[in-house]
Amino acid sequence: MKINHASNGLHGELTVPGDKSISHRAVMFGSIASGDTVIRGFLKSADCISTMNCFRAMGIEIEEGRDEKGGFIRVFGKGLRGLNKPYKPLDCGNSGTTTRLISGILAGQGFETRLTGDASLSRRPMRRIIEPLKAIGASIRSENKDGLLPLIIDRGELHGGEIRTRVASAQVKSAILLSGLYADKETVVIEPALSRNHTELMLSAFGADITGGSEADPRASVRPCSELRGLEVNVPGDISSAAYFIGAALIVPDSEVVLKNVGINPTRDGVIRVFREMGADIRIENEHYESGERSADLIVKHSPSLKGVEIEGDIIPALIDELPLIAVVAAAAEGETVIRDAAELKVKESNRISLTVNNLRAMGADAEEREDGMVIRGGRPLHRASIETAFDHRIAMSFSVAALINSDVRPVEIRDPSCVGISFPDFFKDMDMLLK
Repeated sequence: MKINHASNGLHGELTVPGDKSISHRAVMFGSIASGDTVIRGFLKSADCISTMNCFRAMGIEIEEGRDEKGGFIRVFGKGLRGLNKPYKPLDCGNSGTTTRLISGILAGQGFETRLTGDASLSRRPMRRIIEPLKAIGASIRSENKDGLLPLIIDRGELHGGEIRTRVASAQVKSAILLSGLYADKETVVIEPALSRNHTELMLSAFGADITGGSEADPRASVRPCSELRGLEVNVPGDISSAAYFIGAALIVPDSEVVLKNVGINPTRDGVIRVFREMGADIRIENEHYESGERSADLIVKHSPSLKGVEIEGDIIPALIDELPLIAVVAAAAEGETVIRDAAELKVKESNRISLTVNNLRAMGADAEEREDGMVIRGGRPLHRASIETAFDHRIAMSFSVAALINSDVRPVEIRDPSCVGISFPDFFKDMDMLLK
């Protein structure tokens, strides 16, 4: 796909797709709840469809419908232990969230399951869930003994306990907490820093006895559960999807966009905090709560005086997915931006540190790779290049934003642009709508 320099600013109002993390969890928790769960605002992306297909393969009926409120997904839950043994391996596609969270649920079932995924997912590390789940009694192993997919999960004797995780990861924390629903005593997860807390908020709404952590004390705990209860879940807009339009509006002259009903959970809003520290003109209006999640409208204007900042420490888990985009915006800012404590970027769908730095350099930016992050010295004009995405949706969308300020008359080429379907199938259509 070729993207030209934006001759006009971005203008208009947009409702971004539903939050991917919340959509995954709504299907999962609805499947193991008793009674029906109705999900409004569900994100129909490739990753979330992988989650639906896995639970359908275990006997869960999921239907799409529409009423006076709009479209919805209905999940006919079968209870905590109502899943059936699948007749073939569960294919998690490209979704790390599906793989890691479903492992915690499967650890409490009474049958053996094999988890597989695509080539990209099969390179992502799974020891981070294998080791803590085994520590609390789960029967889980890497089939090839290399800490990667396929995983074999069988019935175990879950006894709960206290687990300290090596990384601040909502996927790891959630896998442990979900297995704790089936344990014989309390399960406690202590992270090095607070990761996103969608699991804690949503499990509480479904009726679990669960306590979330805080920045001061990143400790979450769950007690054994006899029943979750189906409910209606309203999924707010995904801040990770909204971030690309925020970034584009900030750096493309004469831009002003309104992004409606975006989730601004404090464990996810790091991108807004960093952009504001850089000098961004972002207003938050109409704050409200959707199914326990804070949401709001965001009004974003072109901000010509953005400055470099240092990004490190506890804020990293709150913006880990947005760091490639932040690097793009930093290249358009004045001064130096330093990103530290972000080694987790190396084990996403790609090595996002190397890819981000290499693509920025290809466009003429002054960017330097570090072991746990990167340094971007802003202010250089960006020019056309062929962008290598490694089929990583966040790289593709971040550099589609960079293409809008390409100073060359020739367009920027985004290789393998279809990968955006993993999280945001209508990304390019929505961008075109705001540019008209």
